Amino acid sequence: MQNNTRLGIILMIATTIVFAVQDAISRHLSLNYNVIMVVMIRYWFFAAFVISIAKRQSGSITAAAATQQPLLQILRGALLALEICVMVSGFVLLGLVESHAIFACYPLLIAALSGPILGEKVGWRRWVAIGIGFVGVLVILQPGTTVFAPAAVIPLLSAFMFALYGLLTRYAARRDSATTSFFWTGTTGAVIMTAIGIWYWEPMTGPDWGWMITLCITGAAGHWLLIKCYEVAEASAVQPFAYLQMVFASGIGIFLLGETLRPNVAIGAAIVVSAGLFTLWRARQQS
Repeated sequence: MQNNTRLGIILMIATTIVFAVQDAISRHLSLNYNVIMVVMIRYWFFAAFVISIAKRQSGSITAAAATQQPLLQILRGALLALEICVMVSGFVLLGLVESHAIFACYPLLIAALSGPILGEKVGWRRWVAIGIGFVGVLVILQPGTTVFAPAAVIPLLSAFMFALYGLLTRYAARRDSATTSFFWTGTTGAVIMTAIGIWYWEPMTGPDWGWMITLCITGAAGHWLLIKCYEVAEASAVQPFAYLQMVFASGIGIFLLGETLRPNVAIGAAIVVSAGLFTLWRARQQS
């Protein structure tokens, strides 16, 4: 494995740009079509991409799929697919800016849940950071000062689901390779989304099929960039730059989609990101 941190950072920034564009396209399509159908078609392309990558890296599909913990791998794949449906629903109801501001708390959730799920030790400094981060979430949500929007719970649920997916992925990594986990993520998600989404099929216009194809391409491109990023640099060195997805997605929301950035959202997001960066730094120091 290479250790080129500078290239890794460049690849991570490119990844966040591609994923931000993907989020904007997902929002556009889900305003006009059922969210489940949009995610289903996206997963068809993603599964084909995953299978091709797994076959190239493992030599065969059978080798890529070999696991001693199939139920865990299926659970991971299902959880991520459903999390994407929840998050895209948040984009439709709240927009990119507020959804990403709330979703940014997922590293704090991973830190908080790593003890009970993985048996990892969480020191008092990280618990303080987790507490401060959730104060930031409360600043964004403003409970008690205005009429609380129930839709704000959606990206929070998405963050919890993604954190749980991340923890299960780390748990699976104790016995399975990254290629095997990646294979199960794509194929399980495609099977589950097809079983659910085929009942929500709607005819799409020609231009929207163009957007759908673009969505599928950006999804594959984003994951390819992410794989390359982790191949050339340590995850702990590049992970803080993943927060730039929130910045780029918010920029698209404000300048292209006409969304607004309320002061409490900006302040709360800054608190959440600062706390998240601290937890990442502490994890790197301990490792």
